[in-house]
Amino acid sequence: MTVSSGSAQQQFSDKQLIEDFRGFSNHYAEVNGVHLHYVDGGTGETLICLPGWPQTWYSYLNIAAEFSKTHRVIVVDIRGMGTSDKPQNGYDKKTMAEDIRQLIHLLGLKKATLIGHDIGGMVAMSIAFNHPEVVEKLIVADGLHPNEGMLQMSLLPVPGTFGQKMDANMPYAWWMGFNQVKSLPEKILEGRFRFLIDWLFDYVMIDETKMTEKERSIYAEAYNDAASIRASNAWYQAFGQDIEDSKTYQQLTMPVLGIGSNVSYQFMQMAMPYVCQNSHLVELSNGGHYMFEETPEQVIEAIYNFLKP
Repeated sequence: MTVSSGSAQQQFSDKQLIEDFRGFSNHYAEVNGVHLHYVDGGTGETLICLPGWPQTWYSYLNIAAEFSKTHRVIVVDIRGMGTSDKPQNGYDKKTMAEDIRQLIHLLGLKKATLIGHDIGGMVAMSIAFNHPEVVEKLIVADGLHPNEGMLQMSLLPVPGTFGQKMDANMPYAWWMGFNQVKSLPEKILEGRFRFLIDWLFDYVMIDETKMTEKERSIYAEAYNDAASIRASNAWYQAFGQDIEDSKTYQQLTMPVLGIGSNVSYQFMQMAMPYVCQNSHLVELSNGGHYMFEETPEQVIEAIYNFLKP
C-alpha cells in the first residue's frame, strides 16, 4: 500500500520517531541564523553526534541508547538536514562548525566529545580545527574533512570495478560528482528519492538487509522534496571552499578516533597522520559505510575503548 505524503510526514515526524529513542526528547534551537533540531538524552559528559548523507538524527538509533547509559547524548540535524533549516547558503563546513559551536555555547557546555559520520564527520573535524577549545575528543566515522585528494577522484570507474557492491580497492562514488550539479538533481529526484536510497544502501553496505524498511522509508521521506535535495547537495557543492579552508588549518592536538569501513579504512589510514597528532584508527572490515546499522556492536566497542580515561 502506498503511503500518502501527508501520512508519511506524520508517521516519520520528529514527534513520532522520538518514541524509538527511549529517554530522549526533541529540542529546537536558534543558532548562527538557523533553526536546528536536536534530540537529547542521558546524563554525564556530553557526546554531540552529527549524522551524514542521506540520513538524519535517526541514524544514531543503534548506538545512542547505549551511550546514554553513561553520557549525555545529543544528536543534531545539521544545517540542511531533517527539520533543521535549509537556507540558500552557509554549507561550507566552517560555517556549519560555527552552528554547532553556538549550540554548544547555548546549552551551557564548556566542552564536548564530537562524533561525526560521513558529512557529519567533516563538520565535526571543522569544529575541531576552528574551535578546538570546545572539543574534548573527536570521533570520525568514514568522514574526514575535505582535502585536495578529492580532486583526484575518477570521473569514470576503472573497468571491471563498478558492480553491485562498492569495490573496496577501487571505490566509485559517482554521487560526489552528481551532487555538485545545481538545480537538476531536485528535478530528477523529487518524489523519487527512495530509488536513490535503495540503490545507495545496497551498493555501499556489505549486508544491505541491516538497513531496515522503516529506516529506508524515513530517509526517503526526509529527502524527497526539492528543498531537502538542494540543501543536502550544497554540502557537496561547498567542498571547494572546504578544501581552501583546510589549507590554513593546523594539526589537531586533541585525541582523535577514526573508524573506517571496508572501503574507507585505507584512505583514512593515509590521511589521518597528516591532520592529527594524537590519533587512533579502527578498521571495521566486515561492514560498509553505514556502520551504525551494519556493525553497531563494533562501533560501540571502539568508542567506549576510546572514551576510557
